[in-house]
Amino acid sequence: MTTSVNSVWRWVASGALIGLIVLCVVWELWLAPIFPGGSWVALKALPLFWPLRGVLKGNLYTMQWASMFILLYFMEGVMRAWSDLNPLSAWLAGLEIALSVLFYVSAILYCRPAKKAARSRAAKAGVKQ
Repeated sequence: MTTSVNSVWRWVASGALIGLIVLCVVWELWLAPIFPGGSWVALKALPLFWPLRGVLKGNLYTMQWASMFILLYFMEGVMRAWSDLNPLSAWLAGLEIALSVLFYVSAILYCRPAKKAARSRAAKAGVKQ
């Protein structure tokens, strides 16, 4: 049961990360770019490719650091949702917030069983935490 649930969280995290990559590119090049005709801000999608391979594979370490890294995109989404004068851009920022939170929660839930197992092993070995 745990493995299948864990697999679901891995695929939810993968989908949210891929969705965030697509959103960043489409948003800044076509839907609501800062400058007419697209902007270099679309390059903000490039750092999201760093954790992509590890997230797709379900690498625990990658999930852990990527869950902290994704908070940068959450912060950008909050700033743009509050301050952007273009209603479409503000709506897209809300979508960025939602995808960031979805990734964060699913990555944390994916890592949870491994953390419990590590605590259990440490308790059996008599290691104080």
